[in-house]
Amino acid sequence: MSKITGFLEQPRVKEKYQPVDARLKNYAEFVLPLAGESAQKQAVRCMDCGIPFCNNGCPVGNIIPDFNNLVYGNDWLSAIETLHSTNNFPEFTGRICPAPCEAACTLNINDDAVGIKSIELAIIERAWQEGWVRPQPPQVKTGKTVAVIGSGPAGMAAAQQLARAGHAVTVFEKNDRVGGLLRYGIPDFKMEKHHIDRRVTQMEAEGVTFRTGVLVGAWDKKSTVTNLARSTVTPDELRAEFDAVLLSGGAEQPRDLPVPGRELDGVHFAMEFLPGQNRVNAGDKLKKQLRAGGKHVVVIGGGDTGSDCVGTSNRHGAAGVTQFEVMPQPPEHENKPLVWPYWPLKLRTSSSHEEGVTREFAIATKEFVGQGGKLTGVKTVRIELVDGHLKEIEGSEEIHQAELVLLAMGFVSPVGSVIDAFGIHKDTRGNALAGTEEGGGYVTNLPGVFAAGDMRRGQSLVVWAIREGRQAARSIDQYLMGTSVLPR
Repeated sequence: MSKITGFLEQPRVKEKYQPVDARLKNYAEFVLPLAGESAQKQAVRCMDCGIPFCNNGCPVGNIIPDFNNLVYGNDWLSAIETLHSTNNFPEFTGRICPAPCEAACTLNINDDAVGIKSIELAIIERAWQEGWVRPQPPQVKTGKTVAVIGSGPAGMAAAQQLARAGHAVTVFEKNDRVGGLLRYGIPDFKMEKHHIDRRVTQMEAEGVTFRTGVLVGAWDKKSTVTNLARSTVTPDELRAEFDAVLLSGGAEQPRDLPVPGRELDGVHFAMEFLPGQNRVNAGDKLKKQLRAGGKHVVVIGGGDTGSDCVGTSNRHGAAGVTQFEVMPQPPEHENKPLVWPYWPLKLRTSSSHEEGVTREFAIATKEFVGQGGKLTGVKTVRIELVDGHLKEIEGSEEIHQAELVLLAMGFVSPVGSVIDAFGIHKDTRGNALAGTEEGGGYVTNLPGVFAAGDMRRGQSLVVWAIREGRQAARSIDQYLMGTSVLPR
């Protein structure tokens, strides 16, 4: 490293946010990224630690000490080349990744971790400003064709890698715009969608064809998953037209809460709520947008999706927002000697939480109550963890006022109709069954049909989707050509 004592001299400086009252007035990003000298000062904190556990903590294997050192040395062009060598879309991960690399940082043992995520974002934003992010079309076309089903981060990463290897790639997306859950799952205040659009422009210049509004297979009309398809293709048609097919759709099947009163008007899945606002932000006119304005909102689920519902509800002007989590409140600070370098269990307070919410832990929903078919409240009971099991506390029942309940308890699987239409074997969780081994990984029971991202591993992070898309691209390239120069 350029200055091995930097971590002793420079404290961590985090990215700043716009004030709450200002950011609640719109749906724009409000994080003020580090830039220039500020990012260099943070990069100097990277230690000469010998074994960079951060590399291991990062699912895409970012070469973190190298790009930190390059930023400190003001060599931003080499920094983005290093970053792009492992990550196709650092502007996505630099905004919405929870940064497991920072949890694994050696400095995190007894100090604040290096601000790796903020440095990553500074690198890619500098690269876009300088015009360094350019299309990389292949010099030679292979004549092979690949269909990618799903245009989320896994599908986009795979498509870009395969196109650069010389294959003709067509990406099929059931909705009207490219991006998958990045487009219609992540709120704009966390990631504005022009970041996706400029990558689509780059990929089209590299030879990728995007076909939006196209559904592959059948569709369950009772499904609440967003489906804006205008046409349909069958698996047989795809397999006849393309040399290889990759299934890379997201895990969109939400976990339900089948308690009494579930049928009441006012109880909805989070993914009935969040995509609508993103579509309105994009200029769409919706006949019946689900809104939280003036309502007492209860969000059931303490994860990122629940947090997104909190932030969106507050921007709608909700009368009040309460978030339920069934598990007990975790400690504010992790036991670092016990858990480092692994992802720790600790209380996480998001920017949306800071905007206004009442958080309730160790609470379970017993019933949705209402009048005239409309939701008026949620009956709950307090619970405790006894010998590893959740147990209700007798006499702790209460009713919380609510005109809108948003179910944000995670996702159980991808949309099963796509997997079923191909006749692909599933694992016990309903995901497409495929391994990850080098040479033949990501292939399903059908020759030439592959699966990656949420479609294969279930609900996960954007950074894992990018990793799986890249690795699946290498496996597909090997299948088509017998060998591959794509990185694993």
